[in-house]
Formats: sequence, C-alpha cells, structure tokens
Amino acid sequence: MLRGIDPLLTPDLLKILREMGHGDEIAVVDANYPAAADARRLVYLPGADTSQALAAILTLMPLDTYVDCPAFGMAVVGAPDRVEPTHEDFQRLVDAWAEKKIALGRLERFAFYERVRSAFAVVSTAERRLYGNVIVKKGIIRPA
Repeated sequence: MLRGIDPLLTPDLLKILREMGHGDEIAVVDANYPAAADARRLVYLPGADTSQALAAILTLMPLDTYVDCPAFGMAVVGAPDRVEPTHEDFQRLVDAWAEKKIALGRLERFAFYERVRSAFAVVSTAERRLYGNVIVKKGIIRPA
C-alpha cells in the first residue's frame, strides 16, 4: 500500500498510467465488453465497477484540455440521446476532476469499439450495468 494512491490502482495499471503520454486514451469497460479481443494492453479489475475504476484513474491522470471532448461513453443503441445512470456517473466524475467544463461525449456502439481498439490500454471491470463503458484521453501536468 502507498499513501495517496487508490488501492484499486494495481501495479500493472499504475505502470500503464505512467507510460501513457499526452493524447493517449484509456478505456474502462464493463463485464460484457470484449476487452481481451480489443485491447492492446489489458488490466483486469474484477472487484470494481466502471465508476470506481474511473474515479481511481482520475485521481492520478489529468484529462486533456486541448481537445473539445476528452471523455466518451457508449451511446445507447437505438436511442443515442438517452442518458443512462452510468453516463451520469461518468459525467459527475469528469466534472470533479476536469480542469475545464466538458460534456461527456457519446459514441455509437461500433464507433466506440473501434476507438477502444486504438486505445493505449483497456481496463476490464466487473461492471454489470448496461453502457458501463468510458474512454478518457490523457492530458498534461503543467510545471509548478
């Protein structure tokens, strides 16, 4: 255990977060997502839901301020404007950690899958709620 580091952040996940550079993306996905098929680097957090995992990640990783939307959820199939409870959770976390006001974007299911395939890493959780998938883009830490 280390002070100030969420215990959900495993050594493998900490290594990935450190290796990511500005503009790299990490996907945090639910238990139904085909993570092993889509991931270039894969970390399992079997005891966490997506919101818990995202919250832990955002304690260390800044969101990109140079793009309009550094966070995306998966849009509901057949009802892309519907806001799911998972989307509300992700927005609340983004609001808590982002340096500027941003709205959680949503990507159509297959566009989301495609974006995950190009992500730096995928974190697979035990999330069972539908649409429990989010992608975040890493920003920078400015000099003091």
